[in-house]
Amino acid sequence: MALLDIKNLSLYMDIGGTIVQALEKVSFTLNEGEIKALVGESGSGKTLVVKAIIGALPGYWQVKADRLNFKGQDLIDLNYEQRRHIMRRDIAVVFQEPTSSLDPSVKLGSQIEESIPEEFVNKGRFWERKKHRREIANSLLHKVGIKEHERWLNCYPNEIPRDVSQKIMIAMALASEPTILIADDSTRGMESTTKTQILRLLVKLNKTKNLSILFVSHDLLAITSIANSMTVLYCGQTVESGKVKSLLKRPLHPYTKALLDSAPSFQTSLPVKSPLKTLKGTIPSFQHLPTGCRLGPRCPNAGKECVQAPIMRNIQDHQYSCHFPLHVVNKKISKKQAQTSTEPLSNDNVDNNAASSGERNT
Repeated sequence: MALLDIKNLSLYMDIGGTIVQALEKVSFTLNEGEIKALVGESGSGKTLVVKAIIGALPGYWQVKADRLNFKGQDLIDLNYEQRRHIMRRDIAVVFQEPTSSLDPSVKLGSQIEESIPEEFVNKGRFWERKKHRREIANSLLHKVGIKEHERWLNCYPNEIPRDVSQKIMIAMALASEPTILIADDSTRGMESTTKTQILRLLVKLNKTKNLSILFVSHDLLAITSIANSMTVLYCGQTVESGKVKSLLKRPLHPYTKALLDSAPSFQTSLPVKSPLKTLKGTIPSFQHLPTGCRLGPRCPNAGKECVQAPIMRNIQDHQYSCHFPLHVVNKKISKKQAQTSTEPLSNDNVDNNAASSGERNT
């Protein structure tokens, strides 16, 4: 069952009096019990997608989508109170900088207790309710691996290390027993030991609580260790989506392959001290977006067809948006055929010789 269903999500921003399209037809689904990764380099629009889902964008920015549904409800059509209720109870977010999300003037215990919904607290006298809230807060800290709860609950945010503050943010997110947890680059800048602890915690929550997780990051090693499926963004466009194992084994889009090539962990035959492969240039600014495929100016496979936006194609639940996909013969098909294509990846449509097939390989 698809809990979060997004199709053709577009975002129009006003930058200095100029309207730019920051997100262009971003599409993906998050199923029940699934860990979905949203990956892309900085500036690809990952955080904008998260803010569009939770309704945290400025009112003068325009959001359009064929579907932006949570459990069949269109989030765009909901009013402020209805959207806020869903965000408080069903969709929780852990942002990439936990210290900036915590109130520096309030102790952590009070902040966690405030995040607990009123209906979860036993009815009774005020001191009984307060005691029960503290018991729930202690239990939440134990769930995220913090044993010395009394020590941290009496601290202010500036008095705790970053890994503890991140776990506390996860505890606050779990207080309402949400259906979906969105982790927006929650392991950025962490040392490997702390990062491993956070990733194990997310996997544990997914398996024990059947918690669906949207894991937003540019850390491919972290993503491949926990995610079931992955959607790759570049400059506000969806370029490839599918199962993690499928994308690692046979990436069809040049950008996905470039991301994998840039990570030493995925280059088993890489000689010692050899330079990593990179794409030339940088991600364009919103004021200077290229026409058609936004990767075109940096893509080693680019051709004249790339001035037109590529159509999203589907091969065995593996979607890609490219005029010159890797490992696939570039057949001339119509737009309708491309959207409904389920052609398998077989030896008949795989060609390693670009000269004989017209395919462009990196």
